Amino acid sequence: MSNILILGAGRVGASVAEQLVHERYNVTIVDENPESLKPLADRLDLRTVVGHAASPAVLAAAGAADADLLLAVTQLDELNMVACKIAYELFNIPTRLARIRDPDLLAHPELFADGNFAIDHVITPAQIVTDYLVSLVETPEALQVLDFADGKAQLVATRVEAGAHMDGQDLASLNRLLPNIDRRVVSIYRKGHRIHPDGNTTLQVGDEVFFLAATEHIRDVIQEMRGTETPIKRITLSGGGNVGFRLARALEKNYQVKIIEANRERANWLAEVLPDTLVLKGDATDEALLESEQIERCDLYFALTSDDEDNIMSSLLAKQMGARKTIAIINRSRYVDLLQGGKIDVAISPAVATIGSLLAHVRSGDVVAVHSLRRGAAEAMELIVHGTPATSRVIGKKLDDIKLPSGADLAAIVRGEKVLIAHGSTIIEAEDHVILFVDNKAHIREVEKLFAVKMGFF
Repeated sequence: MSNILILGAGRVGASVAEQLVHERYNVTIVDENPESLKPLADRLDLRTVVGHAASPAVLAAAGAADADLLLAVTQLDELNMVACKIAYELFNIPTRLARIRDPDLLAHPELFADGNFAIDHVITPAQIVTDYLVSLVETPEALQVLDFADGKAQLVATRVEAGAHMDGQDLASLNRLLPNIDRRVVSIYRKGHRIHPDGNTTLQVGDEVFFLAATEHIRDVIQEMRGTETPIKRITLSGGGNVGFRLARALEKNYQVKIIEANRERANWLAEVLPDTLVLKGDATDEALLESEQIERCDLYFALTSDDEDNIMSSLLAKQMGARKTIAIINRSRYVDLLQGGKIDVAISPAVATIGSLLAHVRSGDVVAVHSLRRGAAEAMELIVHGTPATSRVIGKKLDDIKLPSGADLAAIVRGEKVLIAHGSTIIEAEDHVILFVDNKAHIREVEKLFAVKMGFF
């Protein structure tokens, strides 16, 4: 797959275009607003077309006849749906993805079948971000939690805390601390720079450690990095938009949840549909409001409005007033790097969180899942190995005998129901699900080529 047509140059469309250009795909992006396209054309090697996303003439001019994949991410669900239908009927584009946000439409998946709007895969960014945030609630000591193999394995990022068992210890010490738990530390970031780990690597306070283990062992490994933490009970959300509403709905049965919403009409609606959530009409940057709601007793504060500055300010204020942990949605990805790990514990770019769901359909080979790490600089991916020793470069070989691209680390194999942490003597078998960490996306194509089936398999 090499020719990709993107409809919509908003945050998601622009972010995906940038990722794909860096990975050397041929990208064309269409938008009605030339001002949205100009910055992309100025700094990226891609083609831009000004026009309506559902116009057959515009799609033809954008090269739809030669496109391998269509990604429709305009602001309008209906436009995305019609564009996919036209791409299918007139241009026979093989794979079509559309962003759909309206719950009424999502409740009728039959609309997306080939006989109707011909959408192969529906992307709902608000739900993707919500699921991501729920994982951080369930594992509050983590900076990032990523599922693989239907939840059998997880890749987790956590920060080393002072006084934890692993503070000042080398990685080999984990064998002594966790003798019956297998895990793989795939990367360490110290002051923004990657350290390739081995048994002699000594951890320091503040290190971001990425490790992979079977899901049931994740908390045991985190405890060695951070110690035992108080469970999450009280959660405050600033912003009752799509993400805030979905997150409150997912959490209200198991946690004490409050939402602060500035719009009175929206606040009234939230109060009606969220029976177990306390909804407050107000401004989350209002110090008096936070004080009256005892923000110092809050275990986890989420800033989820559509305004980056409000999210930053309310998170900083909540933290200063005593909130235990703060997580903020930041739409400008450059802000994320500045804020993560300071007074704001976790900063999340919705576009980066969404990209993995899209990239899984772009990758060559049988890719099951793709997750962006380090704000898009690195990637973790799960793919299925097909073929035989004669048609595969990896099947039947020990990991020590496989030359992985620079910066790539095969962390684990899921074989049936078993999670096998990869070691040098591990032998790859056909139909294994392999989980890889790649610290530089420039090497993704090399990884894909290594695991591709040689010609003749078919």
